[in-house]
Amino acid sequence: SSRSECLRFEVEGVQVGWVPPTVAPALSRFPKVFTPPQEGAITLCPGLESYNSRSSAKYEVMARFCDSPFMCMERAATSLFGVKRYGVHVNGYTRDKDGTVRMWLARRSPTKQTYPGRLDNLAAGGLASGTGVRQTMIKECQEEACIPECIAENAHPVGTISYTYEDEEGVFPECQFVFDLELPPEFMPRIGDGEVQDFYLWPIEKVKDVIVTDDFKPNCAMVVLDFLIRHSFIQPDTERFYQELMTGLHRSL
Repeated sequence: SSRSECLRFEVEGVQVGWVPPTVAPALSRFPKVFTPPQEGAITLCPGLESYNSRSSAKYEVMARFCDSPFMCMERAATSLFGVKRYGVHVNGYTRDKDGTVRMWLARRSPTKQTYPGRLDNLAAGGLASGTGVRQTMIKECQEEACIPECIAENAHPVGTISYTYEDEEGVFPECQFVFDLELPPEFMPRIGDGEVQDFYLWPIEKVKDVIVTDDFKPNCAMVVLDFLIRHSFIQPDTERFYQELMTGLHRSL
């Protein structure tokens, strides 16, 4: 469904998400939790007045990242309400003595529930309730690629990418905090928590060739594209769709 067919999901009069038309009828089975749709919006019942009474899980629900959360929600349920999700992605790269840049990429485990076997960033993960952005970055580096904190803490925050996609599970408005981490040439990431099956160190030209294929997890390809643009490996004089690429990396949620 398109966004125009969705109902707004509001808490305390503030929109925090989108409810797909396939989900809205199911919510009517819980009249003590959700009000019937009114003026294109579904809200929580008045009895759920406090943060604690609304929250029994782990994902913070807020209109903007800088706002105080209205409630927490199980991450797996956020797509049913089109609630914004936040995560952290790390671009790992090395620089040879002659200045040549190469990029570390991960291959997702074939047992992953989503996008099994696809290419991924060096490390990435969702932002859980009560956990900071940098803290999440360091944790994911350690767990997924066995990067010690003394190295991971050198990562630099370089911005965000944002996008919305939809599948049979719901609507996914997402914002990813992006870090660049220059690794020592001799450092080799190792498989940690089993979410990755392999790591590759590729020259930039090969990376550019692969991000336009289906071998990449889509949002990870966006993170790599952002890296290539920021480091001038893609330039407006040689890429005719440069402006469209820039706009596509920063969609309004």
